Amino acid sequence: MLNFSVNRFSEKTLPQQVYDQISNRILNNEFQAGERLPSSRELANNIGVSRNVVLEAYDQLMIEGYIEVRPGSGTYVSQGSSLLVKKSEQPLELEDQNHVSEPFPSVDAIDFKASNPAMDYFPRSIWGNLTKEVCLHSEDRLFGYNPSQGITELRNVLTRYLSRVRGVKCHPDQIIITSGATQGLYLITKFLTTHNKKVIIEDPIADEMLPIFKNAGADVLPVLVDEKGIMTECLPTNHDPSFIFVVPSHQFPLGGTLPIQRRIQLIEYAREHNAYIVEDDYDSEFTYEGIPVASMQGLDPDNVIYVGTFSKILSPSLRIGYMVLPWHLVEQFRQKKWYLDRHTGTIDQMVLAHFINEGYLDRHVRRMKSIYKQRRKAMVRSISKHFSHFKIHGKAAGMHLVLELEGVDFTEKLVNRIKDQGVIIYPIEPYAISKRKHKNKIVMGYGSLTEDLIEEGVSRIKKVLENL
Repeated sequence: MLNFSVNRFSEKTLPQQVYDQISNRILNNEFQAGERLPSSRELANNIGVSRNVVLEAYDQLMIEGYIEVRPGSGTYVSQGSSLLVKKSEQPLELEDQNHVSEPFPSVDAIDFKASNPAMDYFPRSIWGNLTKEVCLHSEDRLFGYNPSQGITELRNVLTRYLSRVRGVKCHPDQIIITSGATQGLYLITKFLTTHNKKVIIEDPIADEMLPIFKNAGADVLPVLVDEKGIMTECLPTNHDPSFIFVVPSHQFPLGGTLPIQRRIQLIEYAREHNAYIVEDDYDSEFTYEGIPVASMQGLDPDNVIYVGTFSKILSPSLRIGYMVLPWHLVEQFRQKKWYLDRHTGTIDQMVLAHFINEGYLDRHVRRMKSIYKQRRKAMVRSISKHFSHFKIHGKAAGMHLVLELEGVDFTEKLVNRIKDQGVIIYPIEPYAISKRKHKNKIVMGYGSLTEDLIEEGVSRIKKVLENL
C-alpha cells in the first residue's frame, strides 16, 4: 500500500508534494516498470487529501511520462522511467566538518591589497538616481537584446572621453564593451592565438593575468620588467609572438611608466614580428606627479589593442570593460563576443554613459585622485617613520607602491606571521615568473585604507620584523 505524509504548512502545494513523492520513488526504482499504482480515490484516502489533489498530481506525472493510464485496467509505471542515482563523493578537503572556508580576509584585518579602491566613496546616490532615470525613461529597446559590441550611447561617450583623457584614436564602432577587462583579455587571447600560441608578457605580472592567458591556450614568453617597465632589449628575437601584453602607464606590480623610447622600440618590434600590442591601461587616471602619459594606442592604432575597465575607477562590482580594436579585427570580435554572452548588461551601460556624459566621472576621478594622493603620502610617511633602510619603487600613481626592505626575505612563513598580527601583505615573488629577484619587496596598496589604518598596519609589520 502506498502511503506517505504531506505537510499542509509547506510552501509547496499538496499536488506538488504528491507528485514529488511518486516521481522520486519511480526514479529510484522503488516502483518497477509496469507496476500498478493505487487509484486516485484509494491514494487520496491513504494520505488524507482530496481526490482532486491526487488527480492533479497524476495528470502531471502522465504528462511527463512517469505513468500511463490503461483504460479499464488502472494506472501503471511507464517503461524507462527509473534512473540509477549515483551518490556524490565528498571532496577530501571538505570532510573535516570543522573546516571553514575564508574566501575573503577578516573584516578586522588591515589588507594592503593593491586593487581595492575606496568603495566607501562610490557615488551611490548619483548612480542610484541615474539608474532610476534610465529605468523609467529609456526606450523599450534598452530592455531587449542589444548589439554584442555594446550600446551606441556608451560607445559614443567613450570615444570622446578616451580621446580627451588618454589620447586614444578611434571611432565608436571600434569599441567593444565587455564584462570587465578580464573578458576582453580572454577574448583577445582566444582569438589571436588561433594559429600562433606564443604571447609575450611582463615579468612580474598581476597574478590574475597568467591564468587568463594560459586558460585561453597561450604559451607565455616572460620578459623582465625594471623600474621603467618592460625591458625592450630583452624581447626575444627567435620568436614571432601573436601579441605582446604590456601595462605601460603604471606597470603592475613594480609601478613603472614605460618611456617613449621603449614605447617606440616595442611598436617597431611588433611591426617587425607581425604581432599586436595589447595595452592594459591600468591605473592611468590617478597620477600624482606631472600629467598622465598618453596611451600607446594613440601612437599606432592599427597595431595596438587598447583594454580598459571601470573596476578600479568606480567599483569592482561594476563589470564593464572595453576593447578598442583595429578596424580589421572589429567584425570578428563582435561575433566572438556574441557567442560568449550575447551582450554586456545594457542598463548599467546606459547608466555609465549618462555618468560620463554629465561630467560625474571627471568629478569622481578628481575627488579620488586627491584622496589617493593623501593616502600615498600617509603610506610614505609611515614607512619613513618605522624603517631606516628602505626603497620605494614605482611612479607616484595609482593605488599602490612597492616597498623594498634591506635584508628582509618575505617568505610564506613571514607573511603568515604578519597575518597573525592582523595585517595582510603581498610579496612580489608570487607575481614573478623568474624567481628570487624580488624576495625583499612587497606590494602595498592604500586605496581602501584610511590614514590611521595605514599607520597601524605599517607599525604592526615593523613589530613583527623586530622580533625575527
